[in-house]
Amino acid sequence: MAGTVTVPTARTVTTLADGRELIYYDSGAAVPRNAVDRRPLDPQAPASQCRLDPATGDWVTVAAHRQARTYRPPAEECPLCPSRDGRLSEIPADDYQVAVFENRFPSLAGAPADVSGVGLRTAGPGAGRCEVVCFTADHDASFADLDEPRARLVLDAWTDRTAELSALPGVRQVYCFENRGAEIGVTLAHPHGQIYAFPFTTPRTARMIAQATEHRAATGRNLFDDLVAAERTDGDRVVAAGEHWTAFVPFAARWPYEVHLYPHRRVPDLTALDEAQRAEFPRLYLDVLRRFDRLFGGGRTPYISAWHQTPAGQRGELALHLELFTIRRTADKLKYLAGVESGMDAFVNDVTPEDAARRLREVAR
Repeated sequence: MAGTVTVPTARTVTTLADGRELIYYDSGAAVPRNAVDRRPLDPQAPASQCRLDPATGDWVTVAAHRQARTYRPPAEECPLCPSRDGRLSEIPADDYQVAVFENRFPSLAGAPADVSGVGLRTAGPGAGRCEVVCFTADHDASFADLDEPRARLVLDAWTDRTAELSALPGVRQVYCFENRGAEIGVTLAHPHGQIYAFPFTTPRTARMIAQATEHRAATGRNLFDDLVAAERTDGDRVVAAGEHWTAFVPFAARWPYEVHLYPHRRVPDLTALDEAQRAEFPRLYLDVLRRFDRLFGGGRTPYISAWHQTPAGQRGELALHLELFTIRRTADKLKYLAGVESGMDAFVNDVTPEDAARRLREVAR
């Protein structure tokens, strides 16, 4: 195993011209961050709404104002690059390591308010918070290009934001994720992710909690403890493993190439990881990301990377884990969610999980 990486993190908080919060994260000592946002921005007033689907019990967010969000600007107009040479962006500083700020076009924003309803029409304000996480100032890089200390710094930022957002009134779940690639629908090419602080528990999380509760009642054990132990014992779908984490293709993978990363010691969320788990994660995660990029002969594989965490204020059966998947099934074919998947949420996978794991092991370096 490679040497572990310990990165103390400095945190500098400031505000943008329209009052949104911006936080710089730096490895080691704090870096002076005195740059002021000089853009003439008006305060934002998003008007999202959360509506309950009476047929499924799922909440749907309606955020019509996002139609006006920035869409695939040229590199020289990227809003996530540092402000340089007279060009002003969302980041006033002329350089940064990791930066997090409130989204200018959020799906969720504001303080919670009462949910109201008449008959089958239940709705409430789209309360919560949406943030953008910039992994690096380098526009042409990607997460896989980061070194271990920088990946650890991003992990520290995710953890800090999870702790702070979970404590906000009305927040039920904090979700850290990354979309990469135009094929996924990314509108800004700069390497970045997002964090959503939801006013409800998301449908997928609710289903996992229900499954884990049922497993506990039937066996007396935790579902995710059993799942990780079974994959580590079987080994056919394990892609990479360390002392504290294992990355494997799930037995019933929905996507052609899908990898889940679990810590061996179950924790509910990012804030509960210990130092040994934090130190090992960057190496294993970067290894898996780089394998994804080598799957199809080089280039950057489009993917979604999603942290699953226990809802805020709970300490139940759900285990923290990261799910990474690509919509690419071959070098020149994408996995589209057509009638069966989109219409019925019944996935059909074009690649066996065992073959996917074998291919990902073959592209190791």
